[in-house]
This record gives sequence, C-alpha cells and structure tokens, in this order.
Amino acid sequence: MEDPKAPGGRIAHAGSFAVWPGWQVLMQDAGVNGANVLRRAQLPGDLLSRESARLDSPTYFRLWEAIEAEAGTAGGPAPLRFARKMSADWFDPELFVALCSEDMNGALGRLAKFKRLSGPMALKVERTARRTTVTLEFLDRALPPPPVLVAFKLVFFVQLARMATRSPVHPLKVGWPSPAMSAGDARAYADYFGVSVERMPAPTVVFTAEDTQRPFLTANHGMWTFFESALRQRLADLDRHASSVERVRGVLLEALPAGELTMQAVSRKLGVSSRTLQRRLKEEGSSFQQTLDALRNSLAHHYLHNSAMSGSEISFLLGFEDPNSFVRAFHGWTGTTPQAVRMASTKVRN
Repeated sequence: MEDPKAPGGRIAHAGSFAVWPGWQVLMQDAGVNGANVLRRAQLPGDLLSRESARLDSPTYFRLWEAIEAEAGTAGGPAPLRFARKMSADWFDPELFVALCSEDMNGALGRLAKFKRLSGPMALKVERTARRTTVTLEFLDRALPPPPVLVAFKLVFFVQLARMATRSPVHPLKVGWPSPAMSAGDARAYADYFGVSVERMPAPTVVFTAEDTQRPFLTANHGMWTFFESALRQRLADLDRHASSVERVRGVLLEALPAGELTMQAVSRKLGVSSRTLQRRLKEEGSSFQQTLDALRNSLAHHYLHNSAMSGSEISFLLGFEDPNSFVRAFHGWTGTTPQAVRMASTKVRN
C-alpha cells in the first residue's frame, strides 16, 4: 500500500490502526461532514473511501479531534449522536464481530482479542458472579486520547448491548479520567447511560451479570466463522509490521507487574533470540532498558496524575522490587520525585 502524505499528517504502517469506510456512513448519518473532518485533520481527501486505511496513534487521535470539532455542540455530544445512528449498515468489523456473538460476554471477549485492529488501545474485561467490568487501556500512556474518543468507546459498548438484545440495558457505573463537560452534556450522558459519569482512573463501564448474559438476537456463528480467519490475519499483519520497540512495549505491558522484565523473557515471548532483539532495538535507536524505562516513566505519570494510588502501589504495578527503587528510578528519569509530581497535578486540578 502506498504511503501518501498530507500537510501536517501522515499515514503510517508500523504501529498503525484501521480507519474503515463505514466511518463515512456513520458520520453522514450523524450530520457530520466527512470531507471537512479530513481537511481539519490534514489528511488525504479519499481516506474514508479506502478499503483499509491505517493511521499512527497521533494521527488517529487528531482525526477524532477533528470529528469533534466538525460535529460541534448542536444536537448534544458527538458520541451520543453517533450512538443513535449505529446499525448493522455501519459495516465496521468491531461492531460486526460483536453482533455475531451469543451474548455481551462473548462479544466483549472477541472485542478484547481484536481491539488493536481498530485503535491504539486494549480492552480489559473482568467478570464476577454479579457484574462485568470493561476497562479501556490506551497503549501509550504518554499520549492522552481525545475525550471524544474515550466517550464514544464507552457509549459504543452500551449501544451494542441495546442493539443486540433489543433491551433497555443500563450500566451500573460509567466513568473516565477528568470527565470535565458542560452541565448540558453531563445531563445528556446521564440520561443516556442511566447513571452520571464518574471520575475514574481509566475509561470504565460496569454491566450487571444479567445484562451481559442476555442472548444476542443478532448472533450468527456461521458469519463469525467466515470472518474470524481474516481478522486473525489482520492481527498477525499488525504484529509483523510493528517496530521492535512497539512489540517489546506490548510484551512489557502484559508482563507488568508480575512478569519477568528481562531481555531473555521478552525475547522468548517474541520468538527471537536476545541478540537479535538487541540488534533490532539498536537499529531503531533504542535498547531494552531504554524501552522499559520509557514505559515505566509514562505509566508512572499516568498513575500519579489519574489515580490516588500510593507510591508503594505504583511501585508494585511497575514491577519494582521496593518503593525506594521506584523513587530512585523516577528521579533519574525526571529529576524530581513522584510526590512532587502528584502535588503539582493536584494543584492544577484544584
């Protein structure tokens, strides 16, 4: 595939994510001019007509910011306007994969498996006897996602459950970091979800077990079997084209906090020798330790800014042996202490 560029924007291969033609249909139905969106985002005018266009994370986020700007405020928040227009006609693999499932739990399992195909994020699903908690984790904590994208993804899960079951599903909880919004938007989201949006460390929606076990009237095992192999191939292609730094970051994210954070352990996971991985990282201007430090640094800032976790808890999540090791490492990365960063963040919020 060619790699055309527009002023200020680029289409990337490594670490890139899909923009599907169905987006154009959804935007048109919601009254958002797709051509104007692309101009705002400084992207090629035919992007939404391509069969499998891909954008890197910063450009993907810029596209969503342009969608929000073009949508404006008339008619309420853009994510809710999109939700009301969602249908099977919007042929997006994420929606289609989910609709073919037996129930919401099955849909969430499939979405978690293939989430990276549709954006720079991962999906964490935790089930208990009484509830299912869905959490979005963006792959680069140092690059904050646009609030409109965060809101749309959570709205998407709720709308999916309602579409597939034809039932008035209302989550138990919904929240995301810094949900600053106008009073009108807050009411609109509360009316839609049935609960007010809370401030949470990560974008989260919680469903009752009963709602996630309602049979999907759209279930279609035969259609899912037909599409599964193609989706698996796309996922393999994404891994193959990703840079070594990105692949190492992905393994480390899964390994934290309990896994082995060694070159040998990561090499085994990636199926290459330690020497080969070291050479590839060097060719990309990095090293294993630099990649690990950069990941820990970005995660530390994320936790300090968006959670009330103690230094000990953050230290554990980052895979340090003890809190003092975390403090020393943090000072080496930033020249300051975790406590100073948290205090400065608290003053800004207040």
